[in-house]
Amino acid sequence: MNSAFSGRGANTPYAFNPGANQSPAAAVGSASKPNATQDRLIVGVDFGTTYSGVAAVYSATPEDIDIIKTWPGGNGITSDKVPTEIAYEMPSQNSTNSSTTSLDRLGKQTQNIKWGFQFKPEETRLRCIKLFLDRNHKLPHFVSPLETAAQLRKYEKTVMEAVTDYLSMIYKHTMETLTRRYGETFMGMTKVQFVLTVPAVWSDSAKDATLKAAEKAGMGNRHDLKLISEPEAAAVYTLKAIQPNHLKIGDNFIVCDAGGGTVDLIAYKITQLNPLRVEESAVGTGGLCGSAFLNYRFEDHVKRRIGNERYIMMREKKAKTWNMGLKYFEEFVKRNFNEDEHNEVNVPFPGLPDDEEAGLDSGFLVMTAEQVKEIFDPVVQEVIDLVEGQVNSIRRKDGLVCGIVLVGGFGQSNYLYSRMKAHFNNAPPPPYTERPTHAVALNAPQTIEVMHPMYAWTAVVRGAVLRGLEGSMVMSRRSRWHYGTSYATVFDEAKHPISDRYWSPLWERWMVSDRMQWHIAKGAQVSEAQPISFHYTRNFRPGQSLVVEDDLIACDADTAPDSYRKGLINVCTLTTDLNTVPKSLFTRLTTTKGVEFDNLDFTLDMKIESAGLVFELKVDGVRYGAVSAKFH
Repeated sequence: MNSAFSGRGANTPYAFNPGANQSPAAAVGSASKPNATQDRLIVGVDFGTTYSGVAAVYSATPEDIDIIKTWPGGNGITSDKVPTEIAYEMPSQNSTNSSTTSLDRLGKQTQNIKWGFQFKPEETRLRCIKLFLDRNHKLPHFVSPLETAAQLRKYEKTVMEAVTDYLSMIYKHTMETLTRRYGETFMGMTKVQFVLTVPAVWSDSAKDATLKAAEKAGMGNRHDLKLISEPEAAAVYTLKAIQPNHLKIGDNFIVCDAGGGTVDLIAYKITQLNPLRVEESAVGTGGLCGSAFLNYRFEDHVKRRIGNERYIMMREKKAKTWNMGLKYFEEFVKRNFNEDEHNEVNVPFPGLPDDEEAGLDSGFLVMTAEQVKEIFDPVVQEVIDLVEGQVNSIRRKDGLVCGIVLVGGFGQSNYLYSRMKAHFNNAPPPPYTERPTHAVALNAPQTIEVMHPMYAWTAVVRGAVLRGLEGSMVMSRRSRWHYGTSYATVFDEAKHPISDRYWSPLWERWMVSDRMQWHIAKGAQVSEAQPISFHYTRNFRPGQSLVVEDDLIACDADTAPDSYRKGLINVCTLTTDLNTVPKSLFTRLTTTKGVEFDNLDFTLDMKIESAGLVFELKVDGVRYGAVSAKFH
């Protein structure tokens, strides 16, 4: 198995270039020398709240996207995704468990890791751990921070360690699966590049934490790893899929990625058709209204129907009965329910005695279409409201919204699709006028097509793979926050409170600190090709360290304040080593008291990528190295 990993850490991981019609495995035998253009295996990982998925593609055969469908503990049943669930147990003396054993630094056996499909229904496990990576977002009511904290304490793990262990399991299983498919020789010679997806509304520190966990899990160093936001990945895949027929330059599309725990939205305007290029046309939004909320509403419904006592007895004494009913609701009702058909739904609860009043008959709970609708409606309405917000924000700027693309696990729901269609497709015709004008037609409410791509559940992971293959098709994005830095300046009594001033012996004048300079406004268009520059001037006494630190500050409010205050977000501390800058670029200055100091003007360039920030140091436009960012 070692040879499957041997290409990963080498400086020159060679690969061969089989013809487009050959499978990689077949091509290995026929190729005699490594290919200079460096073919790669790109692996997309959609690390989800409730389920995670993996896709892979070989760069020489880009049409052939592979979705991993077999998982440990899956009993041979195929699934496009695996539950995002993990637990640990100390190994017993005779442990023959199928779960994976982790080793500590000394190579001693420490804990067995169980993950994904390896659990019996009644076993406790860590769920929704992804949501704990972003402390800026509130948790859904069904995720208990206390219960999660208690489990982590019991396992002596942090959230970061649990996420890293889960991603390690994904990595190990992926590499084993790819080695089975392509063979050890091919895997040993081919560079494997991982692309991970993260929510669009995540903080920079949560994105950074995901990168760190993926790096520790073995997926490559952080400079090779790529991040892409989930709805952007879905957009990459679905817009390419519908490209030939529908798209026109200037069209706006909203991608609604409705998953298990979260719903993420992003809007794109088509700027070029061949190759396809887009720009973000509204700031991405999101909310906690994923399909997991339906499960908890279903639970409340069952509790109400059969009574609290019988419900508790079933959960504690007949776990299999409850799990069968929940599984049926999950896999059948959630996906297939459609109010147009008005059929009643029979949810199996084997072993529960008949009770006409509760609607229990022959081991089934009978639910009317109206009762199922009651479970769905509040959650569906929240999703519609989120999409409506994006539509309005584009229309306010006179944009034309042509389509809504529905993807993700919840995006597969027929009911969500039909409700969206009814809501966005029922615009009345334009008002009648004797002399119709272009303006009347333009101002009339427009219908918006709701699209349901074929691979809704795996659209995100397919898009992640395409991002790794082709680079980014998004030419510019909208900044989610205001970004800025604080600075000191000369005291001005017309602008600054006198209590804020202090005397600077170097500048020999009154100064004020903690003024804010906002470099990017919330909602502003930013492009990866054009970094944002922060300008600094710094003084150093002889012998003083040239390693400087600055904080990058963010503000979520619509209007950003002019001085540093409570409620602003300290995104990260930037550490810049100015020792790399030639001494000739520093200016020697002397105060009136004869104190000498060196002054340097420099800029820090910040690039906003799909799902992360990258910084570098420049003096007079020349690059002098990367800047390290410690996220808070």
